[in-house]
Amino acid sequence: MKTFTDLITEVQEKGLCHHCGGCVAFCTAINYGALWLGADGRPRYLDKDKCIECGICYAICPVINELDEETKKLVSWSPPMGPVLGTATARAMDPEVQARGTDGGVVTALLLHLFEQGRIDAAIVSKKGGPFLRLPWLAKSREEILEAAGFHFDTVPNIAHFSQMYSTYSPSIMELREVAKKAVRRVAFVGTPCQINALRRMEVLGVVPSDAIKIHFGLFCAGNFQFGEDERRRLETLGNFQWPQVYKVNLKEDLMVHLRDGAIRHIPLEELAFMKRRACLFCDDYAAEYADLSFGGLGAPEGWTTVIVRSTVGRAILTQALGSTVEASNYRESPALSQALMAKVHEWSEKKKQAAEERNRELARRAV
Repeated sequence: MKTFTDLITEVQEKGLCHHCGGCVAFCTAINYGALWLGADGRPRYLDKDKCIECGICYAICPVINELDEETKKLVSWSPPMGPVLGTATARAMDPEVQARGTDGGVVTALLLHLFEQGRIDAAIVSKKGGPFLRLPWLAKSREEILEAAGFHFDTVPNIAHFSQMYSTYSPSIMELREVAKKAVRRVAFVGTPCQINALRRMEVLGVVPSDAIKIHFGLFCAGNFQFGEDERRRLETLGNFQWPQVYKVNLKEDLMVHLRDGAIRHIPLEELAFMKRRACLFCDDYAAEYADLSFGGLGAPEGWTTVIVRSTVGRAILTQALGSTVEASNYRESPALSQALMAKVHEWSEKKKQAAEERNRELARRAV
């Protein structure tokens, strides 16, 4: 039986840990207390003597392939990029949600719809904690869901989770321990592909508290970009701007830096390798292939969200919200738009898969 010690050797020491927090979330939620998430975002032993060597932390790691087939079967995964029951370009109908959200605010609009319809008790999201820093949060009201919308900046950083490291990433899966403590039984989860993958592996094993996660909202992910002091200085030079001018950043085909005067600086992602976490170079999931609904700005016009429907649960949620909290483009009037949308997502998904395959082969060669 492999344990967290093996994860340290096989994943962390090779620089492959995504900091998704799945191993710590499970251990903490069931009160073993053997693991914790360090200030740098890495999971580690808190009290090794409390580890019962159950092996679950190892099995649910998205880097480990132990449960690959079972997880794919659970979500009816099929090539080339997981199940696709439908696509849409959508945006929130509420002007406040549009203004607060990123790329159309659809994720926030759907969370509010589910909450107000009584279908969820809470949502695991992330909220701003400072420049480039997102903190995990269990939102239990309309106001809290709205507060977590979008990606905005403060002038004073909060570095509770990542010490001196600023990041676009939030270890949202860590809020599962709050779900367990507060006995919240119907939760929507918003997270990155690696986080969704870890949750689905928990679901395969039937371990708590994954049974409380009723809806999985996945976010398109080109990688986790670190915004440390050096990285910020280099970005200023690349984009010809200064950070006090910035009010919003988002990712589509490139990094888009929105300035307060209305200008937008576009920085190609190919120029941002110096900011990307090493583990992301080995990840092959761009479009959150294990989610119920996947979201991103890629392929959509400014102010709209690309949505991929991946399950019957996800299709029901989107269908019920259309016309009340969310509006979608009419693809019947322009079927070419739908085709172009999916072609773009396929392109980026395939690009990430090929790059990950090449790097994993090189890693295997070096190991030999």
